[in-house]
Amino acid sequence: MPTILLFRDDAYLTVTPATVLAVTERGGIVLDRTVFYATGGGQPGDVGTLTRADGGLITIATAVWNDAAKTEVAHVAAEGSALPSPGEAVTLTLDWPVRHARMRVHTALHLLSVALPHPVTGGSIGEGEGRLDFDIPDAGLDKDEITARLRAMVEADAAVTERWITDAELDANPGLVKTMSVQPPRGSGRIRLVEIAGLDLQPCGGTHVRSTGEIGPVSVTQIEKKGKQNRRVRIALG
Repeated sequence: MPTILLFRDDAYLTVTPATVLAVTERGGIVLDRTVFYATGGGQPGDVGTLTRADGGLITIATAVWNDAAKTEVAHVAAEGSALPSPGEAVTLTLDWPVRHARMRVHTALHLLSVALPHPVTGGSIGEGEGRLDFDIPDAGLDKDEITARLRAMVEADAAVTERWITDAELDANPGLVKTMSVQPPRGSGRIRLVEIAGLDLQPCGGTHVRSTGEIGPVSVTQIEKKGKQNRRVRIALG
């Protein structure tokens, strides 16, 4: 039974009641619904707590996909936790400060792909920081110049929204896909687009802030040469 991914429609939802569907051999708790983002696309799985009916708390160390089709989310309990049983009613609570910082970084990375309009070959989101790898021949990139472009887009306070298109619509607009290493998930018949008003539109399954102004101060901290045509650009909040 697929997990209902509440974060896809509301990234600001932090708590939800849920029912345990299964517990995996590795201690992953599969629920009928979740507010936790599962590891993928360079974004780490969410952390938080699961409260049992008797008030007992289980620390959730991460969330991962439980199946190749990415329909079930397993909430991985901290080592040594007493696990719930299938059918048990629980309450799932997100560690919001951790998630929100990741949302800010993720949206800032979309802006970085606008500031540097080159093919993206990789990327990741950390705690208050992140990076993208670009296919850029003969770069000559300037940290201060890129930072200035980023900050101008943040200060524009552009709205960030999501919408869905069909696989066929994406096939008709291949230029929407910026990432060379990660392709949008297919199979469900629809693809989720994240739009930053007047600035960017690309497929993405991750969580984002509602406007660029919410990102706050952001800077390019390092530019690394990773190959003849590869440049790794790191950013950080604050």
